[in-house]
Amino acid sequence: MKILIVAATRAEVSGLCNHFTLPEGDFAETKQFDLLITGVGMTATAFALGKHLSAAYSLVLNLGIAGCYEWKYPLGSLLNITEDIFAELGAEDKDEFLTIDTLGFGQSRYIAANTLSTTLVTALPKVKGITVNKVSGNKTSIKATEKRLQPATESMEGAAVLYSCEQMGIPCLQVRSISNYVEERNRESWKIGLAIKNLNEWAIEFLTNG
Repeated sequence: MKILIVAATRAEVSGLCNHFTLPEGDFAETKQFDLLITGVGMTATAFALGKHLSAAYSLVLNLGIAGCYEWKYPLGSLLNITEDIFAELGAEDKDEFLTIDTLGFGQSRYIAANTLSTTLVTALPKVKGITVNKVSGNKTSIKATEKRLQPATESMEGAAVLYSCEQMGIPCLQVRSISNYVEERNRESWKIGLAIKNLNEWAIEFLTNG
């Protein structure tokens, strides 16, 4: 089984890169897995996957940090994003948001389909995420998003990865580490270093023994 690891930035998988002595660059190959650094955002992610995703891979592992709407998860927690939604894909009708599904032009919700049953995976809480172009930092919009979608996490790439995998019929696992809570922007409270550390330790264990 060859795995394609997908991350937006090399910094998010820096520990993994160091552990496996991966070369610099946006694409690295090993016998067991390949690493694809897409760049930030759903457009860059979809473009990079369009170039590299193929039937040669039996699993796509999307790794990254994320903001969290649910304060019950401590910063640094690892979550299995089993469902992801393009949160802004649609139209506004006064105070109502119409999804692209409602408009009849496509699909906004995607599932991370896989049959993985190892303890490393099953031990992770399964949650719903949203994918956005604009990171949330306004109380009013945060409340509106929570009311409309009830997400646990927020990223800028996840749903694009799930979309690409569904199009290709390739199993996908999205694991995110919580670096901050979704609130008014407060960088002093973020734990990016801890989130990256925990994410990379999990990924190394998964690739080594999972």
